[in-house]
Amino acid sequence: MKLKLRLSNERGHAQHGWLDSYHTFSFADYYDPAHMGFRSLRVINQDVIAAGAGFPTHPHRDMEIFSYILYGALEHKDSMGNGRVLKPGQIQLMSAGSGVTHSEFNPSKTEPGSLLQIWIRPRQSGLRPSYTEWHPKPEHETAEKVLVISSDGREGSATIHQDADIYRVRLAAGKATTHEAKAGRGVWIQLIKGTLAVNGTTLNPGDAVSTEDAGTLNLKAGEDVEALLFDLA
Repeated sequence: MKLKLRLSNERGHAQHGWLDSYHTFSFADYYDPAHMGFRSLRVINQDVIAAGAGFPTHPHRDMEIFSYILYGALEHKDSMGNGRVLKPGQIQLMSAGSGVTHSEFNPSKTEPGSLLQIWIRPRQSGLRPSYTEWHPKPEHETAEKVLVISSDGREGSATIHQDADIYRVRLAAGKATTHEAKAGRGVWIQLIKGTLAVNGTTLNPGDAVSTEDAGTLNLKAGEDVEALLFDLA
């Protein structure tokens, strides 16, 4: 099984004062023709937003956009009438479809907040805009692998307009889990914290590993791990 490693320190970096952002794929002023995305996965930005700062109202269309809150909080408002404050471990998923405007702010006046901002191309353009969330249940706190986003909303996951299954992985030090990569699909694993060995390849925070081969992925934590796993058509 061939694995491709994407190292954290090779990502693009933008420091705007109020925003400190690392780009796994080409984004804004960071252009890397070797890293334009992975299958339908187009953006993984690791953002730290200063207290009281954020992204003012701006438009999007024809993109599935979700935020996974790492620490602090994120206040979301959009032209569909949604207004939420998201906490760590929660996910918001917005289908921009035919067009939507939104803003994202750190509501704290004293503490920074951090999130992964992720964009996935939808299976078709011009969809009706929509919004959904995923909140962990008590039984998810100790679950090693939880489905958080899917095309059909099964197992209580948020719904995305793409053939994509996204899992949150949490492993205590020394624990392990597996994932079956099926023929014709691709898997991307983005490590948030801890150290993780994937079929013997070691990842540190911010690193990622991907494969487009079928087979078993063995994930073992060196230190307590939190990661997102993308299984994509």
